[in-house]
Parts: sequence; structure tokens; C-alpha cells
Amino acid sequence: MTVTRGNPPTGGSGRSRGTRPGVLLPSLMFMALSVSVISTLGAPMVPTIAREQQVSLGAAQWTLTVTLLAGAIAGPVLGRLGDGPRRRGAIQGALACVLVGSVLAAAAPAFWLLMAGRSLQGVGMGLMPLAISVARDHLPAERMRSGIASLSVTTSVGAGLGYPVTGMIAQHLDYRAGFWFAALLSALALGLVTWVVPTGSSTPGRRLDTVGAVLLCTGLATVLLALSQGSVWGWASPATLGCLAGAVSAFALWVVSALRVGHPLVDIRLVRNRAVLAANVTALLMGIGMFGVLSLVTLYTQVPASAGYGFQLSLTATGLILLPLSLGSITANRAASALVSRIGLNRVLPLGALLVCADLVLLAVWRDHLGILVLGTFLLGNGVGASYAVMPLLIVRHVPPSETGSATGFNQVLRVVGGSVGSATVSAILLAHTPAGGETPDSGAYTLALLVTAGAAFLGVVTAVVLPPRRSRTPELPAATEPEAPQPPAAHRPAAPASGIVRRGSTR
Repeated sequence: MTVTRGNPPTGGSGRSRGTRPGVLLPSLMFMALSVSVISTLGAPMVPTIAREQQVSLGAAQWTLTVTLLAGAIAGPVLGRLGDGPRRRGAIQGALACVLVGSVLAAAAPAFWLLMAGRSLQGVGMGLMPLAISVARDHLPAERMRSGIASLSVTTSVGAGLGYPVTGMIAQHLDYRAGFWFAALLSALALGLVTWVVPTGSSTPGRRLDTVGAVLLCTGLATVLLALSQGSVWGWASPATLGCLAGAVSAFALWVVSALRVGHPLVDIRLVRNRAVLAANVTALLMGIGMFGVLSLVTLYTQVPASAGYGFQLSLTATGLILLPLSLGSITANRAASALVSRIGLNRVLPLGALLVCADLVLLAVWRDHLGILVLGTFLLGNGVGASYAVMPLLIVRHVPPSETGSATGFNQVLRVVGGSVGSATVSAILLAHTPAGGETPDSGAYTLALLVTAGAAFLGVVTAVVLPPRRSRTPELPAATEPEAPQPPAAHRPAAPASGIVRRGSTR
């Protein structure tokens, strides 16, 4: 739907026809939460998949890698499709892919079909930017900021819920039950979206930047492949170095292409905005800390007693240790909302990163009791939840409505890349401290890995403090929520800035 003169503006200041404001946000949150839970499927089930499909553990690990790769590729494309009239169709198409992939993975008689199903499930990882675009366009102004923050923290909430669910499934049922559960969730989400999400958007349709999509997706796929398989191939192996070199080349060509086309897949000029840059760099660094801790806690709690440390917990018990991550994220979402009203977005972001850094240091020096691990995951949820709640708000404030999906999609991709870097770093450190012929690293490996990820989180604190422009303490609503001024005829309008960046006070 294209907004013409005389129509009520969208983005919080008006409602589109067909909008059901009472159920729109809960439906979007259910969709985002379902996709987040589905994306965590597989981690505890890798040994079960290897046994039942009669493949090696290394091969079964690809069920995680291929999902990550598909999510990285789908994210930028879906983000751009969300900035136009094809938004609802893009959401429905992505959820249909997740549904088909879940059924295929559950019923797959062969391992390659299971891999194909996991690839289709990964498409759902790119749905978060579309949900945020819908919220910006159709939620009332007084609910938009809290709605976007609530959507953003579903990533960590879903991770906290997904691990205990998949742990119980892996321990008491076969892996196929987990994928049938994913099919049920995605079918419910698809039905809700079809019923609730309005058609059209306030942004006119644009031709998809296919060249930019190919270049960016190639760069993301190759760098994530190198990070996820580097410990298997060897970090100095030709395959790993070739992937990294290919990624650098693809990213360089993508930047050149994005600066030349009229409507690129991701507007690099907007990324240069200091507030948007702070949100993106912090997302990358926070992803390292969050996913690094999830990997370390999952492994540490299952270490056998013969190693002299660890707790030898079952998969179900390990999942319950991670459950406070969800509770902490929900708590942080409420706290962040109150803090933003008092001190502003620019100060809440570094506070969240600082809490994650302090939590990682705590676990590095003291993790001998289960209660400490539970506290650690709860604090992690608070830190990550606070940061993730304000990142999209920073972006939405500084980009025009036509770039919401693209800009938040790029931020989502950087979280995934950060998670891959964190997981790869943890794997490399643990492998380097595992005795020859042994299967369990020494306890010092966990200390080192936690301190390294704490260092990444500390860099996130520095980034969140230094990069954003200095503003007043009074938080602003995103530009799209401000009343639109009457527009003069097109022939008398001043030319838009070449950079496309919305400056403070703009009603664009």
C-alpha cells in the first residue's frame, strides 16, 4: 500500500486498513519466538542424528552449519523484501519454507534430505527484520518502541527456551519428534501471519538488487563456512584461507556495487551513521559473547566426573541450566524500557554490554557450583536482552521507513556472524587444550575461552560508548512516529540529501 497525500501516515501515527492492533504484536512475537526456538534445534540432537542416520559426528554437525548458512543468505534478502508491498508475502513464503523444511527433516529417509530440510528451516532466521518493519508501520505510536524492543529480545528468549525443549526431546524421544514439533510451531505461525499481518506497506515497491544480493550472500556464506569448519579443516588449511579470501573479495565488490546502485540491498550510507554503526558493531561483539557462553555452559555442565570438574548433567538438566537466559531477557526488556525513558538509548546499550562482560569474567573465575551457572545465564540474559532491545530502536531512529527491514536485517546478520566467531573461537581454544588422544579439555581452557569472549564484550562496551553521537538525555521516538508535515507539490520540494541519511528532526 502506497501512502498518498491525505492518508494517515503509518509508522505509529496511523493504522492501515485490516490491522488488528490487539493481536498484531503478540502474533509477531509468537512468530519470532517460534523461529528462534526452531533455529536452536539440532545442537543437543547431533549425537542422536549421527547414530540414527549412521553418519559421523562431523557430518551430523553440518545440520547446524547448513542452517546458519541459509539464515545468513536469507536475512539480507528478506530484509529488503520487507521494505515494500511484498512484505506479507515474503513472511508467508519464509514460514512456508520453514514448515516444508521441518516436515522434510522429520520424515527424511536419507541424510541429504535431512540437510535439505535444515536448509529450508534456516530461511526463518531472516524473519526478524520483517517483523520489526510491520511493527514500525502498523503499531500505534505509544506501543511501537516497546513492541520493537520486545521483538528484538525474542532471539535470546527463544535460545533459552529452545535448549531445554530440544534436550528433553533428544534424551527421551528420537530427533524426528523435534522436527515435527518445529513443523507444528511454523504452521501455527503461518496461520497467525495470514490472519493478522496487514497487506502492503507504507513503502512503494522496488526492484531487488540482485547483484548486491549475490555478492553479500556469497561473502556471508564463505566467511561463515570458514568459521564453522575451520577447526575441522585447520585454520591455516587452503580450504579455510580460500574461503576467507573469497569472502573478503565478495564483500569488497559488494561495497562498490552498493555505492553505485540507486536502491542497494543494504544502504552503506546509512550504515555510516554513527548510531547505526554502533548498533551494528556492538551486535557483532555481543554475538561473540552470547553464543560463546551458550557453547561453554552446554559443554561444561556435561563434562564427566572423571575429568575432575564439570557436573555430568543430562541433556535435559543442561537445558534447564540455560532456561534463566529467557527469564533474564524478559526482565531486561522491562528494565531497558524504564532506563531508556531516564537516560536514553545511547547509555542503555553500553550498560547491557558491560553486564555481559562482567558475567563472563564471573564465570571465568568462579563456576564450581550449579547455582553460579544458573546466575551466570540469568545475568547473560539481562545483558543481552537490554542490548538487543535498544539496538533496533537506535537503527529505526536513524533510518527512513523505507530502509527499516534492510537496516535491521543487516544488524541481525551481524549477530549471526558474531555467534559464529564466538563458537569458532571457543572450539579452537578447547581443541588446543585437549590432550593428545583425549576427549576432554582441561579446566583452564574454559577459563581462557570465557576471558576471550569477555574481551569481545568489553570491546562492545567501548564501541557503544564512543561511536554514538552525543545527544540529550530525553529519548526521541523514531522519526517515522513523528507527525508528517504537509508536503508541497513535487515540483517545489527541495532535493533529498544524497546520502539518504535521516537527520535529527526529519519527518521522513
